[in-house]
Amino acid sequence: MGKVFEPKMIPEGAIGFVYEMSVIIDGKSLLYIGKKNFHSNTKKKLGKKAMPTDKRKKGYVKVTKLAYEDYYSSNDVIKAAHKKGITIQRKILRICYSKTELTYNEVKFQFGHQVLESDSYLNGNILGRFYKQK
Repeated sequence: MGKVFEPKMIPEGAIGFVYEMSVIIDGKSLLYIGKKNFHSNTKKKLGKKAMPTDKRKKGYVKVTKLAYEDYYSSNDVIKAAHKKGITIQRKILRICYSKTELTYNEVKFQFGHQVLESDSYLNGNILGRFYKQK
C-alpha cells in the first residue's frame, strides 16, 4: 500500500492530478481513471452581523479548501463501495501544473489503458465525446 498523500506533498504550482482507483466487488477488480484538482473554490455566505450594509458589496467570501482528501471518484459504483466501507485503493498517476495539462493527461491515460474497451474499467466515456459500446 502506498503513502498517504498530505497537503505538504503538493508540489509548488501544481493544480491537480490524474488518478486511478481500484476496488474489488464480487471478486472482480474494477478500475477507474479520472482527474481531480487539489483545491476547490467555494462561496461562503456571510452571517447577519458580517453582512455589509452597502447592498452593492458582496454578501459572501471566497473560501479555498482541499478538494481531494475525501474524494472517491465521480463514479457511482466507487462512491457506493466507499459508503459500504469497501476498501478502495487510490493511486496518483501524474501531477499536473495547468488545466490543459490535467485534461490532456487524463485523456492520455484513459486511451492508453483502453478504458472504453475493457470491462475492468468503470469509465463510461472520455470527455463526454467517446462512449463505451453497449
